[in-house]
Amino acid sequence: MTTGASTPTYPARPRRSRLRTFLPLGIAAWLVLEIWLLTVVAGAAGGLAVVVLLVAGFLAGSAVVKRAGRRAFRSLTETLQQQQGGGGAASGSEAGKNEGNGFLMLGGLLLMLPGIVSDAVGLVLLVPPVQKALGRYTERTFERKLREAGAGGFGDAYTQARIHRPDGKVVPGEVIRDGAPGGADEQGDARPPLGY
Repeated sequence: MTTGASTPTYPARPRRSRLRTFLPLGIAAWLVLEIWLLTVVAGAAGGLAVVVLLVAGFLAGSAVVKRAGRRAFRSLTETLQQQQGGGGAASGSEAGKNEGNGFLMLGGLLLMLPGIVSDAVGLVLLVPPVQKALGRYTERTFERKLREAGAGGFGDAYTQARIHRPDGKVVPGEVIRDGAPGGADEQGDARPPLGY
């Protein structure tokens, strides 16, 4: 016995991005490397040395994060005071002084994480020339991605993401303004209800 209904066809599953594929593998490899290095250090210098190393990294990282937070708060306070006082934007020396707070904070957070590789990367991020070079690279990459996104910007990208859902369904609709009495628009025409 057959019925007139056909089985629904589903659109092809979108390709998984490289980041979603390799990020979990990278994190797992990083964790294995950190644990292995800690066991090597514990075998060479003893367990007490590893504990001292981990505690020292955490304390140093928390001090760096605290310093970066204070710098960011001081910068925000100065900017707000300048805007309230009618001053212009921050001068070049002040902008240079506040540059790199994000990488300073990231370096402190990496120092706080238990592990030798994360401590080494955190210490490298605390070096000012490295912060400036990474800042320039990040800025160029961000600007390039914005240009690739097109002239529409993030608003259009968000709209497109909401319209084209992964299941392929499109929901037709109509905007009815709340200010119009009884569902009528500015000319007084009543709008029909939504339906299929």
